[in-house]
Amino acid sequence: MSEVLLTQEVGSLAKPNWRVEAIAGREITREHIHDAANWADRLGLDPIETEDILCQARHYLRTDGALRPQDAIAIKDMAALQAVRLQEKAGLDIIYDGEQDRSEMYQHAISRTNGIEPRGLVRVFDNRSYKKFAVVREPSIDTPWHTSEVERLRKATDRQIKVPITGPYTLGDWSFDEYFEDKRELVLSLARNVIRPNLIALLDQGVDWIQIDEPAAGTKNGETSLIVESFNEATAGLIGKFSMHLCYSDWRRLFPDFKALEDCQQFSIEFANRDSPELGRSAANRPGYEVLKNIHAAAPETSIGLGVVSIHEDILESPELVRDRVLRAVDIVGDPAKVFPSPDCGLRTRSWEVAYEKLARTVEGTNLAKQELGV
Repeated sequence: MSEVLLTQEVGSLAKPNWRVEAIAGREITREHIHDAANWADRLGLDPIETEDILCQARHYLRTDGALRPQDAIAIKDMAALQAVRLQEKAGLDIIYDGEQDRSEMYQHAISRTNGIEPRGLVRVFDNRSYKKFAVVREPSIDTPWHTSEVERLRKATDRQIKVPITGPYTLGDWSFDEYFEDKRELVLSLARNVIRPNLIALLDQGVDWIQIDEPAAGTKNGETSLIVESFNEATAGLIGKFSMHLCYSDWRRLFPDFKALEDCQQFSIEFANRDSPELGRSAANRPGYEVLKNIHAAAPETSIGLGVVSIHEDILESPELVRDRVLRAVDIVGDPAKVFPSPDCGLRTRSWEVAYEKLARTVEGTNLAKQELGV
């Protein structure tokens, strides 16, 4: 595998309808079974085995009114395997399992944290909502969150993996604080007592790349130093590759302060969402990528997870448009080895049909850029 212009996932994929309904204890329909078997066939998996798993779960749901634990595990494993094969078929170099075990990036993490109590639903983008929690005492964890995901993924693929984990600043920012004196104490406690033990567990499993998701970064004025401090607190002295994924912010507010991040080897950032649909690699044609100049000037040694397809719409970017976005980034950064094309963010709000096409076009466009660059 060439080590230049590696394509990568960013995090989530949608959960298949059959997985959602089954885990919720609702009816598994014939349409669900057909959809799962169809995707299994498209992805080179056994459709008969897929049908058998869902039919068995359907039987026990109808008989007992509940899903048996072994059926729930089998269904989650099947969804994760299909998500892995979807990314492989699209051609991505660096993958994960689409976060098929996770309810939602905040809720999945915070609900597994000690010292937390639920407080109700909060609406977020794309008309989605999540459960918001309150910190009522010093947070901690009993068991790392992602161990079983990694164990399963190791058996499913031989491609490089990158594990996404929600960061301490976002967990603190999205929670009510009913215990600490100030936000800094809360966020640093989460970094030290919650995120760091998870990072150590992943490194002990042999994971060499961990993506720390901080979608809340940049949403509050005057808190850039806290984002930096909490990242450094979580990763200090650990031997591994750490990147930070950032969503939908004014990046000029974060840089150059982010150069104080001590162990961040990549910034994974959305750009396509702000860009023009026109072809071309000039500054005029690629307005969404001009802020990359500020980022690169502040952190010239840090690689860029380059968003080249939008995750907020079903419109499919052409490979040629992806190519031009990649080439513009290489022009700015100067080194194609520091550019990692990807979607803007996780693709959980898009159907698998659309997600696959966007990932495939990310790869196709990147290959066109490689051809032009001769790498």
